[in-house]
Amino acid sequence: MQHLERYVWVFSRGRTSGVFSSFRTAEAWIEQHQLSGLLTAYPLDEGVYDWAMRNHRFRPSKPHHGSPDQVASFDSAYLAHVHYEDGQAQAEREDALALSRRLGSQSST
Repeated sequence: MQHLERYVWVFSRGRTSGVFSSFRTAEAWIEQHQLSGLLTAYPLDEGVYDWAMRNHRFRPSKPHHGSPDQVASFDSAYLAHVHYEDGQAQAEREDALALSRRLGSQSST
C-alpha cells in the first residue's frame, strides 16, 4: 500500500508562529509581515522520526535511537524547508515550491 503524503507548512523562529495548509498561503503571510525564520513542510498524521525511517533518511545506530526522548525531539534536515530573511526566500525556495506542486491540492483538510 502506498503512503499518501500530506504536509502542513510550519513557520518558526525559535517558536512556531504559523501553521498553513499550503506553501503559497504561508509565503504570502511571511512576505506580508517581512518575517525572518524557517518554513518547513511537516508530514501530517506522522511523526518526523517515523517519516525519516520510512523514507530511509535515518537509520538507528546508537542505543538511545528510538527512545521516547529521542523520538520526541527528533527533527530532520531532509524535510522540505525554506529560510526567509525580511520576508524574502533564500535558495531553498525552488525545492519547497516543487514539493508544493507535487502535492497539488493536498492539504490538511
